[in-house]
Amino acid sequence: MITETLIYYLSQHPAIVTFRWSHIQSWGSTWSFVLTSIAFYLTFCALVHLFLQIFIKRGRTVPLGPIPAVYSLFMALISAVIFSGILLSTASEIQETRWFWRRSKTPFQWLLCFPLGTRPSGRVFFWSYMYYLSRYLHMFRTFFTILRFRKLVSFQLVNNSILTFMSFLWLEFSQSFQVLAILLATLVYSIVYGYRFWTAVGLPCACFPFVVNCQIVLLGCNVACHVGVLLLHFMKGGCNGIGAWWFNSVLNGAILFLFLNFHVKMYLGEEEGGDKRGHGGGRDDES
Repeated sequence: MITETLIYYLSQHPAIVTFRWSHIQSWGSTWSFVLTSIAFYLTFCALVHLFLQIFIKRGRTVPLGPIPAVYSLFMALISAVIFSGILLSTASEIQETRWFWRRSKTPFQWLLCFPLGTRPSGRVFFWSYMYYLSRYLHMFRTFFTILRFRKLVSFQLVNNSILTFMSFLWLEFSQSFQVLAILLATLVYSIVYGYRFWTAVGLPCACFPFVVNCQIVLLGCNVACHVGVLLLHFMKGGCNGIGAWWFNSVLNGAILFLFLNFHVKMYLGEEEGGDKRGHGGGRDDES
């Protein structure tokens, strides 16, 4: 009974089944909104950091109490719900639409490469929309970094901005590969934020850089999936939203470069300063 109720509310509810990405009906669905939001995020973060530098004595931080722990728990739950929702919705979508594309694709190939003419409506695009909205919640972690550690981490700012914009493009152009990308991302986020909650309440942390390793796994899977999309596009007659996918690939390459650059610099800084901070490398950046 509980299982059937969860399946209904995560994949069979009329609001999910009849969802349609629309600039009129979907909140935050316009180009002006996403670009203005990202610009506001970057500007406000810079202003908060500047305010702390001017008005709060150097070395002092702003105590946040249990807020980071509560936030981590909330984000872990949100990510788990989106993961479960898109997983169940994908299974239902494959079962109901397989007749249309089964001669040319397997279910896994459909996950990587939407048929040409796919429109942003239905179950998987509802959860893609939920994922897009959740990207704005991820931005709050930047303020915790600024307030607690007095740091304005450029990788964190650029990473959040790029991922928010990419999730908008997925919906705007019905881009291929987004289902797998959301499944991988939300699975990793639920684990990472669960781990952050675990350590925030005083429980023992891992003896290795847990968060960084999760990020490396996610980036590696994304690279492998991008290669798969490229092969299917040329071998199976084209994938929907391939123009946005090319732009997406450039942005993913930028994230990979910034990620490696950030962590290499941090590692070299630790080596020079003799500072062995354990999992601190995954603390400051946004996964």
